[in-house]
Amino acid sequence: MEQWLILGVAMLATGLVAGVLAGLFGIGGGIVIVPVLETALGFAGVDPAIRMHVAVGTSLATIIPTSIASARAHHRRQSVDVEIVKRWAIFVLVGALLGAWIASLVHSSVLAMVFASLAFMVAIKMLFFPESRNLTDEVPRGPLVPVIPTAIGCFSSMMGIGGGTFSVMTLTLFNQPIHRAVGTAALFGLVISIPGMLGFAVAGWGDPRIPAASLGYVSLIGFACIAPATIVAAPLGVKLAHAFSAKRLNMLFGAFLVIASLRLSFRAFL
Repeated sequence: MEQWLILGVAMLATGLVAGVLAGLFGIGGGIVIVPVLETALGFAGVDPAIRMHVAVGTSLATIIPTSIASARAHHRRQSVDVEIVKRWAIFVLVGALLGAWIASLVHSSVLAMVFASLAFMVAIKMLFFPESRNLTDEVPRGPLVPVIPTAIGCFSSMMGIGGGTFSVMTLTLFNQPIHRAVGTAALFGLVISIPGMLGFAVAGWGDPRIPAASLGYVSLIGFACIAPATIVAAPLGVKLAHAFSAKRLNMLFGAFLVIASLRLSFRAFL
């Protein structure tokens, strides 16, 4: 009963912090939730060997309702490129399953290093290269192009994020308008989060180290607490965001990712 209480408080705090940060920086999902949740699970006494697995699996579960709501809203505004989704969805799906499978085979410290490394690269991009030049005039076609959505699905699943971080940057580099890139990425988030979450649930099934009320590496307490808390706290982050310029927000979010990646890197070597 005590672990249930500690987990509940830790997950609720995660949702509140993640909600404020998501509203502040305009990027929700796992790239905010995972590092905060991993810390909260430490306070709850979850085994370090599976802490990142639970953080990632639970994050993917919370992304499912968010992706559905976001994709529907963008679709109503005709901001989802259905053609790209049709061409890339199967590869994103395969990548998400591959990422969940790879993550199940490695120690939590390896997963932490993957998250830390990719988050650090995103941070560098946001801090020093906020405006990128287009690589092509349109989304390319060809036999090697499927490698791109497969990689997006794989790394996003391993990190416990909905794919927006990688998808939006990739699509904008292919000369897609930012609003259309964001809307399309929201739908990819659903393609990544469902198989990714199921993969983590299956991979952790029967593991005696998982916290109370979990389906494999997916914490039901976390899902129940984080999603509503994030929705409640996000408006506060939005209000704070209007006090900063776009450049300052990029720098703040980049700094947050640097801190999160350094902390996870440090923990991975303990």
